[in-house]
Amino acid sequence: MCGIGGLIDYANDTHQYQPVAAAMRRTLAPRGPDAEGEFCSADVLLVHRRLIVIDPAGGTQPMHSPDGNTMLIYNGELYNTPELRQTLTAHGHVFRGHSDTEVLLHAFLEWGTDAFSRLNGIFAFAIWQQAERRLILCRDRLGVKPLFYAHTADGLAFGSTIDTVLCHPAVQPEVDEDGLRALLLLGPARPPAYGIFRQIRSLLPGHYAVLTPEAYADHIYWQLEAHEHPDDLETTIAHTHELICDAAARQLVSDVPLACFLSGGLDSSILSMLTAQHCAARGESLHTWSVDYQDNDKYFTKSNFQPNSDNQYIQLMADTLHTIHHNVVIEPASLCAALLPAAEARGLPGMADVDSSLLLFCAAVKQSGTTVCLSGECADELFGGYPWYHREEILFEDTFPWSRSIGLRLGLLSPGLIQNGEEFVREHYLSTCRRAPKLSTDSRRDARMREMFVLNLDWFMATLLDRKDRMSMYSGLEVRVPFCDHRIVEYAYNMPWAFKALDGREKGIVRKAFEHELPEEIVRRKKSPYPKTFHPVYTQLCADYVRRIFADSDSPAAQLFSRTAVESLMAQPESLTEPWYGQLMRTPQIFAYIIQLDHWFRHYKVQLV
Repeated sequence: MCGIGGLIDYANDTHQYQPVAAAMRRTLAPRGPDAEGEFCSADVLLVHRRLIVIDPAGGTQPMHSPDGNTMLIYNGELYNTPELRQTLTAHGHVFRGHSDTEVLLHAFLEWGTDAFSRLNGIFAFAIWQQAERRLILCRDRLGVKPLFYAHTADGLAFGSTIDTVLCHPAVQPEVDEDGLRALLLLGPARPPAYGIFRQIRSLLPGHYAVLTPEAYADHIYWQLEAHEHPDDLETTIAHTHELICDAAARQLVSDVPLACFLSGGLDSSILSMLTAQHCAARGESLHTWSVDYQDNDKYFTKSNFQPNSDNQYIQLMADTLHTIHHNVVIEPASLCAALLPAAEARGLPGMADVDSSLLLFCAAVKQSGTTVCLSGECADELFGGYPWYHREEILFEDTFPWSRSIGLRLGLLSPGLIQNGEEFVREHYLSTCRRAPKLSTDSRRDARMREMFVLNLDWFMATLLDRKDRMSMYSGLEVRVPFCDHRIVEYAYNMPWAFKALDGREKGIVRKAFEHELPEEIVRRKKSPYPKTFHPVYTQLCADYVRRIFADSDSPAAQLFSRTAVESLMAQPESLTEPWYGQLMRTPQIFAYIIQLDHWFRHYKVQLV
């Protein structure tokens, strides 16, 4: 993986932006610690930072076409590189190395923008055509890799991170009313096209954009489609198994050390098993990694969302697969302190200590010498893994299922701060439901399941993918997510719910597909989310930090939140009966979100407009 950035200025020579280029490279350095590159001409400035995973010598960027007219900067991995290379070679293309960057460049030279629908991978890239004075931006189908941009008076600035775009002097750290509503009523989620800052947008997944001196145009090259499921149950089980195995196998290509995140859950256990088999075939042992918290064995509390801890299941899988297992244990003070760099890594307030723990975890993995990991994200969104797919009272509730109480959020804010908050949230919810393709033959439940699929894909999964990309790349660790293969997504979207929830279980079809390859305890295990700390010291640290925020008259967060309401929550933390967001964000995480929000306002010198 890498980091990309750049700007277009059709009215002024971009050589004057060299200080901006240097600043952009600094923001991207964590994403690409191994090498850097730059291209500058009258109209365009392109910068690149590289994390070397494949073809150290042949993947240098920006990469030029043989005639020098087309330049590519690229962040991602293509998982169908061999097939593309074979086809392009048959069409007369000659390759100097074996990087997927070179294959992507030649695919564009051969097919133009029609190449994008041929790609299987996770990516965000920019292509500059010198003679045509044309910039093309593209993002992968599921939005695994980020790409932000902002229009300027005479062009555009873009980058892998919000910080990269903010390097342009014409882009200011300003948040308008919609941005503030998104932060406080939807956060840590954000509307798919928002960068929260007033001028900054996010290129939508499955989209590409074309900028010329005359116009900017956004195009769709992929979107979900509704159709009848073609297979019977037996065939569906077999094809689900085939798709997951193929996606994992494609993502095991690496010229650097590769490992797996292992939680002892179904998804990470499947990927660890498949990776262990791959390693064994090469005479190697797989390294697996898990995260835990100091004294969680003492303080862990069961809930509907987190029914059991991971430890026994992790050990079972590590023993079964004979992996070299590493367990990273995080203590409360470190977890609290890491809230600040985690907000900077995301560029926004995030999932509180769910972010900061992953930041620390990924740093430990990277420090071991590992560069690439596989992780089980996205299976829950695709195959009905979350409680809100199965709890009738939530399924048909007409709101975002992971953040149901707008009243709770409004009750914590300063009175009168937010206007038309309910309408803002509801319109984002309804517009997402309207985007879900349906069939006229869908039952009420089938139609709702399609809406839930798109709600989860565009919002909840997007938030988790943001988290995984920013927290891992902050340490230069590449994390791949095989369940995000678009072929799995397309197949799962049209799979009948009775198949997905086979035997009345979350991800029942996946359990059935791998039941003979995993220990029975893993196949039967109830879904449990990414672990969090239950240590009372962490709650106390966050509460004390929030008290210091409220004691500071210049504190941004103190102006946004009602001190009385927050102190009431401190006095009765168990009064919060449902998670504030997702499955894990309860009272301590609300305090942590306030901490991140306050730091974010200060760090970016945010202005409300």
